[in-house]
Amino acid sequence: MSLITEEQVVLDLAGADRHEATRRLGERLVASGRCTDLDTFLNDVRKREETMATGLPGGIGIPHARSAAITEPSLVFGRAGDGIDWGAKDGPATLVFLIAAPEGGGDAHMQMLPKLARALMKKDFKAALAAATTEAEVVRIVSAEVELDQPKPAAAGATATASASTAAADSGSDRTGAAAPTAVATAEPPAKRTLKLVGVTSCPTGIAHTYMAAEGLEHAAKAAGHTIAVETQGSAGSHPLLAEQIAEADAVIFAHDLPVKDAGRFAGKPLVDVGVKKGISDGPALVSQAEQLVAEWDADPSKREAAVAAAATAGASGGLTSKVEEGAGTGTKIRQWLMTGVSYMIPFVAAGGILIALSFMLAQVAMGSNGAIEIVKYNLKPGDPLNIATTFDITSLTSWAALLFVIGGAAFGFLVPILSGFIAYAIADRPGLVPGIVGGSIAATMGAGFLGGLVTGLLGGLVARWVSGWNVAKGVRGVMPVVVIPLVSTLITVGLFITVLGRPITALTNGLNSWLTSMSGASALLLGAILGAMMGFDLGGPVNKVAYAFATTGLAAAGAATNAPQLKIMAAVMAAGMVAPLALALATTLRPKLFSEPERENGKAAWLLGFSFISEGAIPFAAADPVRVMASSVVGSAVTGALVMGLGATLRAPHGGIWVLPLIGNFAYFILALLAGIAVMTTIFITLRSREANLAQVEATATV
Repeated sequence: MSLITEEQVVLDLAGADRHEATRRLGERLVASGRCTDLDTFLNDVRKREETMATGLPGGIGIPHARSAAITEPSLVFGRAGDGIDWGAKDGPATLVFLIAAPEGGGDAHMQMLPKLARALMKKDFKAALAAATTEAEVVRIVSAEVELDQPKPAAAGATATASASTAAADSGSDRTGAAAPTAVATAEPPAKRTLKLVGVTSCPTGIAHTYMAAEGLEHAAKAAGHTIAVETQGSAGSHPLLAEQIAEADAVIFAHDLPVKDAGRFAGKPLVDVGVKKGISDGPALVSQAEQLVAEWDADPSKREAAVAAAATAGASGGLTSKVEEGAGTGTKIRQWLMTGVSYMIPFVAAGGILIALSFMLAQVAMGSNGAIEIVKYNLKPGDPLNIATTFDITSLTSWAALLFVIGGAAFGFLVPILSGFIAYAIADRPGLVPGIVGGSIAATMGAGFLGGLVTGLLGGLVARWVSGWNVAKGVRGVMPVVVIPLVSTLITVGLFITVLGRPITALTNGLNSWLTSMSGASALLLGAILGAMMGFDLGGPVNKVAYAFATTGLAAAGAATNAPQLKIMAAVMAAGMVAPLALALATTLRPKLFSEPERENGKAAWLLGFSFISEGAIPFAAADPVRVMASSVVGSAVTGALVMGLGATLRAPHGGIWVLPLIGNFAYFILALLAGIAVMTTIFITLRSREANLAQVEATATV
């Protein structure tokens, strides 16, 4: 089976954008009989592009997808003289491979992807494609590097022995990167220590980026005189590294965009942890970082011993993860620490907030308009006549309301300790949990709220990391992780907070709550507009996440109140975050001729994403038309945020979109504000897009 034919080569690829260029490549598959439905296939490719850009450093584009419209694994090659923007930061793509596989492509598909990925890392391969003058020449160049394996008969006797010898000598074809023995030993010692490295690569879909990052690391390690074994956690599953390989490794390199499976296997090793694209473009730099870490650990053996001791006692925390980039700036690291705490806190917010909201709904049905006020009196105090554990009546609606309130209140009680604990965890790993959680609990007790949780989390993590780096006597190292670190870091963190930091932070928290409570009129509208604009600015990016984190952490301060300003803030943020995908979905419905077919398909998907409060549903449009989408989204979302705050809609659930409508206070105002923002954004975007289309038509007419 040939992956590429002369009919599947375009030496003069052109297009207004990558989507138009992909359509031209896809038409070659239709012509060769390998694609039965071009629009279905292009839609599948577009969905893949939404997940992660397929432009790669070095002028390469690799659009790819599995699709029911493809009959056999295929490659289509296109060469764009002027280059086409494929989403890579270093510029447009001039060499483009469209990778097409049947929906059940199986092993053939996964043979093709890594082989192409590895071939594209070779300069001579790319140079040959750039210089090729005929379609036949391209087919020859590609087929020499990328072809499907043919079934081979079992080897026996001398043939098997010869094959084994060849495999042992050919370290370049060994996916684990094991070094082949040299034929002649040299008399001189190596200029530097030869390291044994291991690595893991993965990307959101586990296809080309995964394998290209592995290839990049293997080339970089080989060039530096080291060996590396890479585990590719791709869409075909992974072949885990052997325990012996990990045990012998001097350092570990993670180049991943998904959590590493069983990351605890690598505990106690120097670790370089970056995104998958760094593995493709910056392999030598990552190997250099690994060398530096090994040198530091060799110079200070206590670092290695402390890491090994911590790994030995870390069994239960293997499932906990935090993605803090190595080498990131101080500001970036602080943001990532805080977002780690928020991400672990949100499930408690969701559980507690929704349960309390449901409790108030039932209480109002059972006890009238004052039901929410009365239900907060229920508790679990021994001997109290309102102790729900002793007075629960399965037939009483009031009892059910009280039960939901007590459980929800208990979940809410963990917000600040969990926020604090996992901020500290992001900074210091497992040693940070004890000072962080205990400090957060003290902060909540003192009334310092989420601000106190932020402070105790940062302080606890930094202190725990400092104590972890102590160079202590060998006899003490074994008890450092379980006794010394938690004891000393908790004492310092909580002691400082109680005696020095707690009172001013509590005063600041009370002042903030008083200001929020007094908000009305113009001040409420302004805050809502600012938060709404932030939600619409980068659609799930850092600015959006800051506004969302402000809203969710504020829920802790709302407590059991039914009309707290923090609940209005949460409603404003969620409504504003729904505007962009819904407005773009509406725009594609009202003016379909302004949009390409893939955009219209994305518009259909954006309805559900928008209703579910998933702002990222607008990203495909923003990627193709960032200025117009961002401008209209900021205005529309700001309008919605301001109206929600001004009209007084409230929300206790941190997520859910339209599906938590029964839990929204003054939901009619919430819907009104949402519709207003959608209308504003849709109008602005259609106007801007129509103006662009009219200008293009005028230019075309003038050219004719």
